Amino acid sequence: MKAVFYTEFEKPPVIEKLPDPEPTADGVVVQVEATGVCRSDWHGWMGHDSDVNLPHVPGHELAGIVVETGKNVSRFQKGDRVTVPFVGGCGTCGECSSGNHQVCPTQFQPGFTHWGSFAEYVALGYADTNLVKLPDTVEMVPAASLGCRFVTSFRAIVDQGKVMAGQWVAVHGCGGVGLSAIMIANALGANVIAVDIDDEKLEFAQSIGAVATVNGTGKSSAEVVEAVRDLSSGGAHVSVDALGHPTTCYNSVANLRRRGKHIQVGLMAGDHANAPIPLGLVIAWELEVLGSHGMQAHRYPEMLRMIEAGKLAPEKLIGRTISLEESIDVLMEMPKFDGVGVTVIDRF
Repeated sequence: MKAVFYTEFEKPPVIEKLPDPEPTADGVVVQVEATGVCRSDWHGWMGHDSDVNLPHVPGHELAGIVVETGKNVSRFQKGDRVTVPFVGGCGTCGECSSGNHQVCPTQFQPGFTHWGSFAEYVALGYADTNLVKLPDTVEMVPAASLGCRFVTSFRAIVDQGKVMAGQWVAVHGCGGVGLSAIMIANALGANVIAVDIDDEKLEFAQSIGAVATVNGTGKSSAEVVEAVRDLSSGGAHVSVDALGHPTTCYNSVANLRRRGKHIQVGLMAGDHANAPIPLGLVIAWELEVLGSHGMQAHRYPEMLRMIEAGKLAPEKLIGRTISLEESIDVLMEMPKFDGVGVTVIDRF
């Protein structure tokens, strides 16, 4: 198979011909029809993720067709159109038994713990537990965009934040994660404030549901926080750091109203792994600080029903589609935050 391949961190990947994968007894092989290019892939390539062992094939947001199944797989067969959460549970541990596959201690992560989907084929383990059948009405490119950024935002807004109609939600960072969170919160009837440093991204955020925006360019944290509090008449009920930076994390906590919830979705990796937050405010105002790490396969049906009903439109978040060859430059240039929306590989 053709795949993006690297043998050293921070060194340019190459297109390589590699052996086709084979399924484990409980796994499948999927022919990749589309796969997103995510900032998490960049973190892996930089060596920020301890789960990545070299040599490596990146890629974790995918949709495709099952072409081989292991002998113990019972719920899926050749020809099934599928996607998969970027965090897959083993299905048997205590966390999985409680329904929390997204924090399984022996989790399977394509593109991190195992070779990923920047390739013509990808092997996926624990298939019966983690694969999700796609409705015929959901096309492959938007389906691929669900696997990390969209589902993590869905869990952040719906399950962790428990956002309700009429609440104020602040979203810091309008990349793929942030735009997903904005769309989902708006679909639930919340009033969303989008925060970014790029006017084009803020305009796009308004087009998918943000009722107000804050451009943080040249503003101090205090000024950004004050702007959000003013717009929301006292602070956000729920605030999301969708970027993963000490400044956006701090601002997201600080702009909450009393008893508000901060959800950390953007990865805090490398030098940012231990970012400071205003703990005095957390204590005095009884704030909640929560994480959102993927979403369990069994939670996909609610999200897919909202997509089929037209309440969510992940296809609107697709910025561009590219070839496998083009993905190398896109991966290496992720920190530049160029372009609006999600980039998806759909040509192999």
